[in-house]
Amino acid sequence: MNAPLTVNDRLERAASSADTGLRFIDRHEEALWLPWTEIAARACRAAGALQGAGVEPGDRVALIEPTGPAFFDGFFGILLAGAVPVPTYPPVRLGRLDEYHRRTGGMLADVRARLVLADRRVRRILGETVARARPALGCRILADLAPHPWRRVPVGPDDLALVQFSSGTTMEPKPVALTHQAVMTQAVLLNGFWPDDGEVRHSGLSWLPLYHDMGLIGCAMAALERPATLTLLPPELFVSRPALWLRAISRYRASVSPAPNFAYALAAAKIQDEELDGVDLSCWRVALNGAETVVPSTCRAFERRFSKFGFAAGAMTPVYGMSEAALAVTFSGIGRGPVVRRFEREALAREGRAVPGDDGIEIVSLGQPLPGFALQVVNERGDALPEGREGVVRIQGPTLMRGYLDRPALTARAFAGGWLDSGDRGFLWAGELYLTGRDKDMLLLRGRNHAPQEVEQAAESVPGARAGGAAAVSYLPEGGEGEVLVLFVESARGVASDVRRQLGKACGEAVIARTGLSPAQVIVLEPGTLPRTSSGKLRRQEALARHLAGELRPPEPVSWPRMLRAMARSRRAFTRSRAAE
Repeated sequence: MNAPLTVNDRLERAASSADTGLRFIDRHEEALWLPWTEIAARACRAAGALQGAGVEPGDRVALIEPTGPAFFDGFFGILLAGAVPVPTYPPVRLGRLDEYHRRTGGMLADVRARLVLADRRVRRILGETVARARPALGCRILADLAPHPWRRVPVGPDDLALVQFSSGTTMEPKPVALTHQAVMTQAVLLNGFWPDDGEVRHSGLSWLPLYHDMGLIGCAMAALERPATLTLLPPELFVSRPALWLRAISRYRASVSPAPNFAYALAAAKIQDEELDGVDLSCWRVALNGAETVVPSTCRAFERRFSKFGFAAGAMTPVYGMSEAALAVTFSGIGRGPVVRRFEREALAREGRAVPGDDGIEIVSLGQPLPGFALQVVNERGDALPEGREGVVRIQGPTLMRGYLDRPALTARAFAGGWLDSGDRGFLWAGELYLTGRDKDMLLLRGRNHAPQEVEQAAESVPGARAGGAAAVSYLPEGGEGEVLVLFVESARGVASDVRRQLGKACGEAVIARTGLSPAQVIVLEPGTLPRTSSGKLRRQEALARHLAGELRPPEPVSWPRMLRAMARSRRAFTRSRAAE
């Protein structure tokens, strides 16, 4: 593999491509097409405007933009100005603005942002948060900056190309510093996997957020490096109308489209046949499934549900990666479909041994390491374990982060013994990776470790439970004699009241039947209540902390006065928003 250059070099090379580029889909399913030629020209204009506004080489610039051309104007413009983009998630739930302000303010302070680029809506919302972070150049809207000639800045492979925040499933997100070399090497490795033959020309489609590595590096940077065409759908449109994802894949003949497991579950449960009239998914060769636990039943349900629309049996491709590795670490074989094995629960829980068993827990293979990568599984002392023994997964590879930005002690701990500690538990079997959970999320019950995912999957299988809306945690109650299991379950939207009343009991029974574990409490919550990371992963320990603090409760019965007051608040908020426009 030839050594990649920089993102800037690749953008300059892609500027000669007028037949590939980025396509943006709106809520009306109308498309805006921008070839790489125009994307590069817009980036040069943005870079000049940023330099004219005072941005200097090495500055960290926070970028808070929704999916759209303005995101790429800002991202590539920052890089061409010699600065470092820090994509940060925009507010998506107006009901949780306090939490958003706290976390965003912490991120801006962590990276010592000199400028914040945002759209008008976000700038209004951020107000006080940006003021407290005190970026020297303030919070600006790129389109409002005065035109200025662009001055080319030398940038090398070892310079920073990106600071992205880790998902923060078990703790606060950490600023991951990635070099141009790491980002473009990852893009080269990914492009080596995509099928591109006489039948199907490679084309990507993504609804994933651009502040997340799977959307930005796995999709956008890979399309830039090739160069290829990438079709982008805003994530909020997928969540509200998941059929748009599959319709766009069919319409634009996308061959690769990734998503976390919850998206496949949501699509299988929510999309109606009449929404897919004329849809043909035979072009979809690689349906990457990663970023969270890959659930065997979800893979099977998605394939069964959409095979009649041309979805191929071998297209589902489980993968594993992390922010600190610039995305992918392992890949399943393209075209073979998920490999699912059963392992005895007791042997895993009691001894940390992977023993095949017909009635055991199902675990999906996440494939083999990418070229240049190596995996190691270690015990609590850091000793390497043989194949088939469970422990903490460590990683070596060509796209690992430089470190956590301005945090040398934390970086040193992450790279213990020259390997990156992933924080994930798992084992190797036949040279492939099988994960059992996050190290800090493991359930400790009766002196044994249990993966929370199997408990959660059992609960989510109950009618009325929301797909991807269960969180299992264990803790030692004050004065208690041992750890207890607490299960949080979000009900599905629109579920009947009688089903909801029985949901907790039904989920508890399903967990006992499938795992033998008995929850001390099953707490049924409204959909969307559980705390999540910016990329949608469950924050189990935060859910427990909020529950113990009395902040995570089942909903109160809905009364007409409460409903009318809520409607009035929503109407006033909408009126204020329109007036501010």
